[in-house]
Amino acid sequence: MARSGHTDYARNENSRVNLTNPRIMQLPLQPQGKQIFLWDINTIQLGVRATSGAKAFIFQSRLKNGKTVRLTIAKCSDRTIEDARLRARELQSLIDEGLDPREVIADKIKSQEVARHERETTRLIEINNKLTCGEVWDIYVKTRSFTDDERKPWGARTILDHQAMVSSGGVKRKRATGFTESGILYPLMKMRLSEITQEVIETLMRKENRIRATRAALAFRLFRAFIRWAYDQTEFRNIVNLESVAPSISKKAVRKPKSKANDCLQREDLKAWFQSVRDLNSPVQSAYLQALLITGARRNEIMNLEWADLDFKRNSLVITDKVDGERVIPLTPYLATLLDNLPRRNKWVFSANSKEGMISEPRAAHVRALLMAGLPHVSIHGLRRSFCTLAEWVEAPVGVVAQIQGHKPSAIAEKHYRRRAIDLLRMWHVKIEAWMLKEAEIEQPQENSPPLKVVVNNAA
Repeated sequence: MARSGHTDYARNENSRVNLTNPRIMQLPLQPQGKQIFLWDINTIQLGVRATSGAKAFIFQSRLKNGKTVRLTIAKCSDRTIEDARLRARELQSLIDEGLDPREVIADKIKSQEVARHERETTRLIEINNKLTCGEVWDIYVKTRSFTDDERKPWGARTILDHQAMVSSGGVKRKRATGFTESGILYPLMKMRLSEITQEVIETLMRKENRIRATRAALAFRLFRAFIRWAYDQTEFRNIVNLESVAPSISKKAVRKPKSKANDCLQREDLKAWFQSVRDLNSPVQSAYLQALLITGARRNEIMNLEWADLDFKRNSLVITDKVDGERVIPLTPYLATLLDNLPRRNKWVFSANSKEGMISEPRAAHVRALLMAGLPHVSIHGLRRSFCTLAEWVEAPVGVVAQIQGHKPSAIAEKHYRRRAIDLLRMWHVKIEAWMLKEAEIEQPQENSPPLKVVVNNAA
């Protein structure tokens, strides 16, 4: 024991005092990296440790295997001395039972964490059970439209398809009389996501099959992708019924889209088609429709062409490809002349006096041209199908046609080995265009020949 009037503290547990608040307050803080102890005489496992930053009650004892165990009970400012003594006795009782207090405390913390997680999961399930399908759908569309993962974000056409499927309808049509219809998936949007079952989807599909079967098939594919995405999200997994889009539904309730065998121009249609399209009042719409047929590209790929994408010297154009990002295809002689004569009002090749600055909907112009020509209906996408079909008349290799159109290779050799230079594509593409123009009785301009290169022979 220290002398009366002096601070009572010790550096080992052999020197003990009756812990009191004044003694603890007089215990000095230590320099960085140093510590001292003040041990209790009443509860021998209890002490106070002073470091450079704080004073804390500690527990120290020996396990039955002889190993020393030391635990921090609490800061001295957070507990009374009697509470600390009581806690020290509780910890010692664990050792007396043959337990390691550290393991007991760790198990308790783990159990508390598991219980907390279960409570949080239950709370989230209760909240998510109230989520409507429309609320989760909005999260899905937003996530896939602006994604940071390896997948590409959706394009404008895909976003529009998803919006149309859940629209409430009733909006006055811009280019036709009447009002828009509600989207096929609109009835599901107000339902809770947890309430959507296989029976609900089957009932909806059978109803829509009688009205718009092809559109219903697309709706099912989009909704199936949405449900699978939601199931992959931890916060929605417990409320998603994956069976609602089971393969059995597509077999029983979803009709397979019929092949559009007649949605294509044939050889005998070319003369009338070209004549009517060239007679359209709008040179831009006329050039756009001809470009679709001559390139076999997708409607938006041609619609989004900018003047910067055209190279009249090298006779090539760059197309923004929805699959590979972009592809370079030949700029054939007739098409080059056609595009070069268009007005340069802004950056868009197919410009228009609209908010976007370019044409937006070519279907009406194409329908007028087909009516003037006396031809059956051919969709805008049908012109892409026509290019592929008509190319067979010049016996163009399938791989060449696919590369020009931006189709995914369908064979191992095409996919992994063949990379055709643009000059090889141009040779066949010019033949395809020339054959089309010949059938339409249109004179084809001469292709610009590349400049000759001087080759110096250094051989002896």
